[in-house]
Amino acid sequence: MFDRTGLYVLPLFLGLLFFAASLTPTLIPRSWLVQGALGGIVMGIGYLMGRSMITLWRLLDLPESTGKPVLIARIVVGVPVTIIFVLCLLQARDWQNGIRARMDMDLVDSTHTVQMMSLAVAVFALLVLISYGLKWLFDRVRFRLYRYMPARTANVAGLMLTVLLVVIVTRDGLLDRVINALDNSVTLAQNLFDTAPPIPEGTVTGGEASLVDWGALGQPGRDFVLNGPDAEDIAALTGRDAMDPIRVYVGRAQADTPQERADIALAELQRQGGFDREVMVIALPPGTGWLDPGAMDPVDYMHNGDIATVSAQYSYMQSPLALILETRSGLDQAEALISTIHTYWRDLPQDARPRLYIHGLSLGAWSSMHGTDLFALLDDPIDGAMWAGPPFPSLMWQGIVASREQGSPYIAPNLGDGRLVRFASHYQDAGGADGWGDMRIVFLQYFSDPIVFYEPASLWRAPAWMNEPPGPDVSPDLRFMPIVTQFQLAVDLALANTAPAGHGHAYYGRDYVGPWVAVTDPANWTDADTARLMAHCDAGFQEGCDHD
Repeated sequence: MFDRTGLYVLPLFLGLLFFAASLTPTLIPRSWLVQGALGGIVMGIGYLMGRSMITLWRLLDLPESTGKPVLIARIVVGVPVTIIFVLCLLQARDWQNGIRARMDMDLVDSTHTVQMMSLAVAVFALLVLISYGLKWLFDRVRFRLYRYMPARTANVAGLMLTVLLVVIVTRDGLLDRVINALDNSVTLAQNLFDTAPPIPEGTVTGGEASLVDWGALGQPGRDFVLNGPDAEDIAALTGRDAMDPIRVYVGRAQADTPQERADIALAELQRQGGFDREVMVIALPPGTGWLDPGAMDPVDYMHNGDIATVSAQYSYMQSPLALILETRSGLDQAEALISTIHTYWRDLPQDARPRLYIHGLSLGAWSSMHGTDLFALLDDPIDGAMWAGPPFPSLMWQGIVASREQGSPYIAPNLGDGRLVRFASHYQDAGGADGWGDMRIVFLQYFSDPIVFYEPASLWRAPAWMNEPPGPDVSPDLRFMPIVTQFQLAVDLALANTAPAGHGHAYYGRDYVGPWVAVTDPANWTDADTARLMAHCDAGFQEGCDHD
């Protein structure tokens, strides 16, 4: 069955089948450039898998056919694969437009099939070329070892040495250079020390009287402490007397350790009178240190500025890189900051301290969930938490979703009577401020967010949410295919922030309002106030204030 041409034809059919499957929709719309790269990658993987299966067949010394049976086998396999591939190409535009329509995006007239396939072939050829280069290296190593040991032992040792050599070259060579370049570029973007703007006047964080170094604050920290609403802004919207909100932020460059940064944050909160406010929020940022104004501004408005928010930076990198390269940094900073603030807060008289809440978006949600040890807080628990876009590795989120009521959707779980935990999305709020117990936890998550719903096990099995009716902004044409779905969702992860507001990982102001109302229960707050604040968030979003 595997003559000389069979070594290439049958694996190529498997590669084409993988390519065809990659054209099906997943969570985020793909351009022809992205689709071409994805198609080339999965085609290369399918082809190499086919070659590996033929190699294994021969190693097992199984019977091989030649002549007419081989031709018949190729026709039986090749014709259906070709038909499937052509049908998927013809359907690709409608599949992508199906997602775009659900996200209120402009539809595309063409998927640029020729350009897309040309790119896929180029990527496929590059992968095959790399595989042959690795095989050449392996052969050179094992042939050299044949002089000193038996062939079977030399093959195993040669494979191990080849893998070790590739790891060393990529990790200590190319990868280190890429990481250093990225680290340097994002550090420059922080505008630290000599590149910092002039120190502001007043009592703000980083000012002349502050315990926080203005130069070490970084651009995300300066944006956070300076660009939020003041008393005048809040009063103009609510029609009520208001205060200037307190915002405390400690940059990563301020101190060497998470605990030192947490101690400085506590001291700065005390200096500014943060513990005299009605509400306090501990907010953990995503990787770069950026805090979404769409998340932070609404809660300032609804509490008339009688609020203090504190945060500490742990990375300069974008969240995906910080997640991979600085995993412990965020977790350690969250543990230190939450524990330090909570310990001080816990010792204050209950009738003379603010209500305490935890917040985080994306990687900030993951780290703050890790730092929120509910068992340690049982003796004097926090008042609640609002987490947005919780990343899929979050153990607390996983445990809560797993404990949902039977029949409750994976993407929008129900837990009991909703007295402790509720879920909100772009299409549903958190059910308001009534019916809660002593602690209130809300997860804001979009149905099309791959940061939330990526599943590592999708390499071989469909994620739970794929076996349920799709959310309103998820294509009903989404299908599972082993291996291919894993790569599709990995691409979705990279594209998560390219979705329009309210979809993917693009969380924006109006969708935070309902969850914050449910969690913090602002005094004398009405549905009209909610509508007014949402309209204000929409206007701010049009001006671009909610973007990182």
